[in-house]
Amino acid sequence: MTVHLHALILEDRPADARMVVDGLLKAGFELDYRRADNEQEYLAHLRPDLDIILADYSMPQFTALQALALLQERGYDIPFIIISGKISEEAAVESIKQGGADYLLKDRLGRLGQAVTRALEEKQIREEKRRTEVALRRSEERYRLLLANIPDVTWTGDPEGKTIFISPNSENIFGYTPEEVYELSKADSTLFDRVHPEDVAHLREKYHELFAAGKAYDVEYRVRKKDGQWVWVHSRAMATLEQDGVEYAYGVTSDISVRKGLEAQLLQAQKMESVGRLAGGVAHDFNNLLTVIVGYCQLLRDSHEESDRRRDQLAEIEKAGKRAASLTRQLLALGRQQVMRPRVLNLNSIVADIQKMLRRLIGEDIDFETSLNESLGSVEADPGQIEQVIMNLAVNARDAMPNGGSLLIETDNVELNEDYAQHHPYTVPGSYIMIAVSDTGFGMDRDTQSHIFEPFYTTKEQGKGTGLGLSTVYGIVKQSGGYIEVYSELGQGTVFRIYLPRVDQAAEALVRVGTGPLPQQGSETILLVEDDQMVRTFALQVLTQRGYEVLAAASGREALSVSQEHAGQIELLLTDTVMPGMSGPQVAENLRRSRPGTKVIYMSGYTDEAVIRHGVLNERVHFIQKPFDPDHLGRKVRQVLNDDNATSS
Repeated sequence: MTVHLHALILEDRPADARMVVDGLLKAGFELDYRRADNEQEYLAHLRPDLDIILADYSMPQFTALQALALLQERGYDIPFIIISGKISEEAAVESIKQGGADYLLKDRLGRLGQAVTRALEEKQIREEKRRTEVALRRSEERYRLLLANIPDVTWTGDPEGKTIFISPNSENIFGYTPEEVYELSKADSTLFDRVHPEDVAHLREKYHELFAAGKAYDVEYRVRKKDGQWVWVHSRAMATLEQDGVEYAYGVTSDISVRKGLEAQLLQAQKMESVGRLAGGVAHDFNNLLTVIVGYCQLLRDSHEESDRRRDQLAEIEKAGKRAASLTRQLLALGRQQVMRPRVLNLNSIVADIQKMLRRLIGEDIDFETSLNESLGSVEADPGQIEQVIMNLAVNARDAMPNGGSLLIETDNVELNEDYAQHHPYTVPGSYIMIAVSDTGFGMDRDTQSHIFEPFYTTKEQGKGTGLGLSTVYGIVKQSGGYIEVYSELGQGTVFRIYLPRVDQAAEALVRVGTGPLPQQGSETILLVEDDQMVRTFALQVLTQRGYEVLAAASGREALSVSQEHAGQIELLLTDTVMPGMSGPQVAENLRRSRPGTKVIYMSGYTDEAVIRHGVLNERVHFIQKPFDPDHLGRKVRQVLNDDNATSS
């Protein structure tokens, strides 16, 4: 097969150049060539598509080695053959070292064709090698990019657990670069050195089974990152015997921290739901009993002289009853079943309102500061429950600073974006109001932080905590549609951040109901409807002692019958909300037809869900939650009777 050559002949003697051309033609090549005898002409004809350069070793003003150097400067891969009338062996060897393809003597051009053919073949081999290397580099780059951009980390390990290879994205999961991992392996550090103490035995067993029995493993465990944080991972691996006779493990590791977080949150929600169902199931009867216990204790205590020893004993019974009522409210709160009266609030007002109380609560050895955003937006929440959240967090902070410290309460407008939601499961991106409570106490380790919102979990001494404070906070925040997060380090303190959805409405002015020691007396007529006999008797006694005329009924139908038989006015209907046969709202609806001016107070010991289902909780309706004491009941009755805007609606 005839080969067509594009050649450049560097020769100052035309006759010698013709001799080279004849030699190429004789060897069977088709030839297209240019001749040059100086540097300027050489550079003018030098181009990358030349097939061959044939150069006289020495010319008066230009040498072959100079031409070869210029060729190499340009980076052209063109075979360069030196032809000389006379060349020493040393010069010939040097020309090859410098990059020449071959050298020939002018009086021995018989192997010219062979030299050119070999030079062209070597060039082709080089080109194929370059193409292969380029393809390999591209393949390696694609593989590297693939490994770097997939979330999983691939690795190879020896039987001892040392890392032989790890993919470039190792830092994403473990915090270590591949180079750092290799350095650890050189220092005889194995994978097991970084695994959680509770998980290392199981992983070690599975890893050794991998080599001993060729059994692939699929395990989940915790591993310590470079920054000391524990991260949950899922590893799958198999063992393969390589050509060097050593068996290696090949594995893929995934970060499953988000999944584990979701599982933990689900478990937490299930615990809360279980406790909430339990509390909700007994709340009604329990609150009725506590109403009677606490109420009669207060009545009996007030009937004794200050010096009477029995007065103190009754006070202790009352205190225990109120504590039981508080525990019931906490259980309902953490189960998200507490009765809520949401209002449009400015959290700055809540903080300012309880600031004096907080200062007394935390003591003089703790510096108390606030940092409140003056342009704070509004939230819709129950003001009493938000106060409870702040108080619980403040008490928690105080207990974490037994030797004094600093407590800071902050408020701000924040935007929770998609990135935040990805790292905080169940979070909906949007506009929120943040309230943060920070302390400089002894802080918490990560294990403690993972349990703090669990019901009955406490790090305090026995008898110094119920373990319901933070779980109550969690329940209230969740019931209010918000989120809570905690950040803490041992010896550095703790920050609780609460995010409540921002609303567009302007905040309402909060007016506290008076808490004087004695409610006002009255002479109005009250229709009392309560299906629990003990509560009914107690409320009847309290209201009668305060001068009211009380018409008592055990059911809704009896209440309507009593109303029909009573010729005088009925100023107030005080009715239980949930009763057999006819509910409180149904009693009020029927009574309104004959007595449209009668005002209404609803009572209930049920949970939020039951009360809402009966349509009670709205701004125009008055409500009193069981258990209540005589003063609370008397004050509420007087408040509603004095309110000209209170109706039966």
